[in-house]
Amino acid sequence: MPSAKFKNQLHLHLLVFIAGFTAILGDLISINAIALVWHRMVMASILMFLYIKMVKVKIQVDAKSLLRLSVAGIIIALHWITFFGAIKVSNISITLAMFSTGAFFASFLEPIIYKRRVVWYEIFFGIIVIAGVFIITQSEIKYLSGILLGILSAFLSSLFAVLNGNFLKKHNATVISFYEFLSGVFFISVYILCFGGGFSKDFFNLSLSDFKYLFILASVCTAYAFIASVHVMKLISPYTVVLTYNLEPVYGIVMAMFLFPEKEKMTPAFYVGATVIISVILINAFLKSRRKLKRKLS
Repeated sequence: MPSAKFKNQLHLHLLVFIAGFTAILGDLISINAIALVWHRMVMASILMFLYIKMVKVKIQVDAKSLLRLSVAGIIIALHWITFFGAIKVSNISITLAMFSTGAFFASFLEPIIYKRRVVWYEIFFGIIVIAGVFIITQSEIKYLSGILLGILSAFLSSLFAVLNGNFLKKHNATVISFYEFLSGVFFISVYILCFGGGFSKDFFNLSLSDFKYLFILASVCTAYAFIASVHVMKLISPYTVVLTYNLEPVYGIVMAMFLFPEKEKMTPAFYVGATVIISVILINAFLKSRRKLKRKLS
């Protein structure tokens, strides 16, 4: 029988596969990015609430923490809107290649928020990533809107991840997620009411396929993936988790090439640029994890 370690490693790769599959669902769902994220967050909030009731998690937080979690919820909502928006105006490959730049935004955001010094090789890697983005932009200029939205999405994702690192020191991960989802729903609802023409019948009139894909997105790719990832992090070293999650764009791009061969057919220069970005991300994750391991051992 497979060992417990092998099963956990397999589970981790399944979670990374699910993360990559999120982009596939974003392409399959026909509604616009704002409506998509609203439905996703509503469904995920309900599922998370049911989970909280089932395992009897205490959800009380103080007013200051609630405000901070609400800000983070708005950030993750904007991240998802720009992420799916990038897919709608370009394609999955472009979006995931740009999403890979998020690790380097984190390299500059972490010193600001955690008040640590900037590491020299992160700046060097950042320059290489910019070169990779430049290569892709030059060869795929028709997808410029998607490239810009993808980079903005990566920045927002990094900002959210860095902020969440602070919250996890004080609150339960499930509680954090629940309040962030709720605040995201509230934020998008206010936007729709004030600037999006309000909630019409068409907004809720989802096709069967859209509802099915949205439910998979909210349940498997959001609620389950988040709870399971927290569990996996307790059993597998952070070094392994960080390295493996950086494979998300690779999984997503490969899946997109097989599922949508015509739409996802890119120029050779795109794959050169994407390879440069993803390779640097993996090297950075390796060096970062090794550095943290040395600190623990010293």
